[in-house]
Amino acid sequence: MDRGFEKEEFETLKIKRSVAIEFRKFSKMLSKSQSMTLLLMMDFFNENGISPTERLGPRMETLENRISVLIKKRMNGMIAIMKDIEKSQTKPTVAMMQALFEQTEPPKKKLILAKKIVQEKKEIGLPVGRGSYREKKYLDTNDDN
Repeated sequence: MDRGFEKEEFETLKIKRSVAIEFRKFSKMLSKSQSMTLLLMMDFFNENGISPTERLGPRMETLENRISVLIKKRMNGMIAIMKDIEKSQTKPTVAMMQALFEQTEPPKKKLILAKKIVQEKKEIGLPVGRGSYREKKYLDTNDDN
């Protein structure tokens, strides 16, 4: 008996003798009852959206094409995710780790302000090493001390 169908009654179908013989051979090949074989065949056609009148050749090719397109789309999505992870997480982390282990100082940039002062002093004609003004030393003769 078929599991789940024990309490159901049998119904007769009228089919040609040659078809019935082929169907019985097919059922024995699957090691299923005739009812279960017919049910499996109907489920197969319904789930795959295939009509028994269609040929499977072109249909299978289109299924393969659809699957390959889906796989390519998923692969492109995975590649995009991996590139984003590399760009936003991996490279900055590697740079920080290298900086910690190498203990290198970033290159020092010259101050733009210092360059302007030196150029201005040269234009005025002052010596570069000294300031732009000098203090005069006054001798104070009116010291009360």
